[in-house]
Order: sequence, then structure tokens, then C-alpha cells
Amino acid sequence: MIPTEASMDALRQTGDELADATVATLFERGEVGRFNTLMRYVSTVGAPLPDGLPDVAREYLHATSSAPDWVDWGEMEKARLFFTDNDVHITTALSFASMPACYLVPHVAQLLTTTHGLKYPSKRMAETGQFTLYLMRPDAFEAGSRFVPAAQKVRLLHAAIRHHLLREDRWDTAALGVPICQEDMIGGQMFFSMLVLDSLHRLGVHMSNEGAEAYYYAWRVVGAMLGVDQEAVPRTLEEARAFLDLYMIRHMGPSDDGALLTRQLIDLYEEVVPGTFFDPIVSSLIRHLVGDTCADWLQVPRTTWDTVVKAVPHLLGVLETVEDRSPMGAWLLDRLGHLTTVFELSSLTRGRVMHYAVPEHLKKDYGVCSAVSPKHRWTPPPAVLRP
Repeated sequence: MIPTEASMDALRQTGDELADATVATLFERGEVGRFNTLMRYVSTVGAPLPDGLPDVAREYLHATSSAPDWVDWGEMEKARLFFTDNDVHITTALSFASMPACYLVPHVAQLLTTTHGLKYPSKRMAETGQFTLYLMRPDAFEAGSRFVPAAQKVRLLHAAIRHHLLREDRWDTAALGVPICQEDMIGGQMFFSMLVLDSLHRLGVHMSNEGAEAYYYAWRVVGAMLGVDQEAVPRTLEEARAFLDLYMIRHMGPSDDGALLTRQLIDLYEEVVPGTFFDPIVSSLIRHLVGDTCADWLQVPRTTWDTVVKAVPHLLGVLETVEDRSPMGAWLLDRLGHLTTVFELSSLTRGRVMHYAVPEHLKKDYGVCSAVSPKHRWTPPPAVLRP
């Protein structure tokens, strides 16, 4: 299904009926504070729900406690193995392409300032990284895992932001549609799936068609868990390309909020990188992955490393040759990638588990008027040409 302006406009008018009704009832009954306190104890699949949890929350948690019945578990295992083989590259893409892409959509950049917590990129990056690692564990949907509760809480977080903006008349629905609407939720799904695959390709990472399709499939499952309308979401990589291209043509552009959030992101990663000599590589990686036009919109500074970063694909090619020819080399590189990802996440979280909560208010000054063979290498679907 190729998206059109009309179909995208329709998606701007819809939120998430189940989560929105749950949040509205919690606020009407004054139960948000009690819900947030008790939900800190709901962090793993199969854990008993605490006594005193509001009835409407208990019903929501039961209704959203399992994966969609259409999930192909063989495909999810392929996605997990793809992530294991490419975790450091995927983390790089999420950090230096997916997050800046969110900031390229002005109304999304403003949404990310609606709560005190989301103002700080370390918290958002930690939540994103932790969420992805939860998803790609072999027991992601089994007893004791943390992915499903995290998805349930993120879905309510989105509903709470919609609730505040609409109730307090701080969102121009006539111009922008519903806040965190279906179009934006699917767009976000594209940023964390299709755009990651694009970035891996740009970095020179070798991927099979099978691996790329499995990774995208896993994020379709995530979208379903987060309330995305499965009748509207792209099913294939070709459909995903068409949706992402049209979404960004419709919405991306420069904004003060986008530039500020990007600056905060760059500062954050310059703090994580030891010393100061390699600091410019952060800006250079963002510029390399999102392109000069988008980087200029985000006010990403040009640095002397811009040319050096273009050699990354060649370096990765050498490492992949070592990986292909030596089982021991492959094992060592996989372990190094895993440890790098864990180190980055631990630096962002300070070793703590990130907790998602329903915001009880918004900022007062806010307003919006290897198990996959690399033999057949994956290449991104071509852009859809439009008149």
C-alpha cells in the first residue's frame, strides 16, 4: 500500500483509543499519582500486579500483556540474531541518525519538550537504548523479561501527553491533528527501523535481505505493542520506504527546538567519549548519516573530522573481512560490540533501570500554535518518485 497525502492526513486525526481512555479515567479519578507509585513494582512479565492498582489500569495491563497473535516467532529470532551481529552499528545508527531525525520534524521536536524529563537527552537516549535491548533479548516476551511492561508504560506516556495538550488547549489540532497521532507513531517506527537500516548501509555494514526484513518485522511488532494501527502500518521494506519518504517530505525542516535538542545530544555524547580529541566525531557522524541539508537545519557544526568519518565504511569492511574468515575473530568482534553497547547504555543510565511514568503536568512555558547469511547483501529500496 503506497501512502498518499490523503491517507497521511487521515492518520493525523487518530490517537490510541485504549491508552487514551485509560489515561483519561486515571486523571478523572485522581489516581495518576497512585498509579505511578505502584507501577514501579511492575517491571517484569509475569509479576503479580500490586494491590491497590486502579481498576482501569489493571484492565489495561491485562489487555496489553502479550504480543499480537500474528507474531512469527521464527522471524523474531532472526531479528534478535541480526541485532546480536550488528548491535554496535545499530546503537550508532539509533544515536546519530534516528534521534536527530526526530528533531528534524518541528512539531515532534516541540513534543519532546512537553515534560521536564524528556528535556534531557540522556534520559531519552537511555530509555531508547534500554527499550531496544529489552526487545532483542531471547526471552523478551517470556516471564521475567522487561520489554512488555516497558512498552505498556511508553504507550501510556504518549497518551498522557495527548491528554494534557488537548485538555489544556495547548495544541493546534486544526493545523497539526492529534498530538502523537498515528502518522507520527508510524513515522517514529520508521525512524527506529527503516532509517537504522539506511544508516547501516551508509556505514558500509553488510546485511542480507533476510536480516533487514527480520529487523523491520521486529519493529512492526513494537509498533503493535505501542498502539500503532496495523491496518495503516507498512508491511514491507518497499512500503516503509514510501511512507518514510512522504512523511519526511511532509514535515521535516529547521526549528529552534530541533537545533537545541541536537546541541544537547551532541554535548551528551561528547561527555561520554573519553577526553576531548575525539569530540568532533560526534557531529561528523550525525552529519554523515543525516546528510548536509538536514545537518544544517539542525545546526550541526562542521568539523575537521567530516572527511575522516567518510572512511568508516572502509574500516568496517576490513573488520567484516576478519569476521568472515576467522570464527575466533567473529566471536571477539561480537563480544566487543556487545560490551560497547552495554558500556554506552550504562554510561547513560548511570547503572540504573529507567522507569517510565505518566506525567502529571507539562512544563508551564510549553505551547504549540549472525545467523543470517551475508551472501545476498541488502540495499535500501529506491525512493518513490513523485510528480
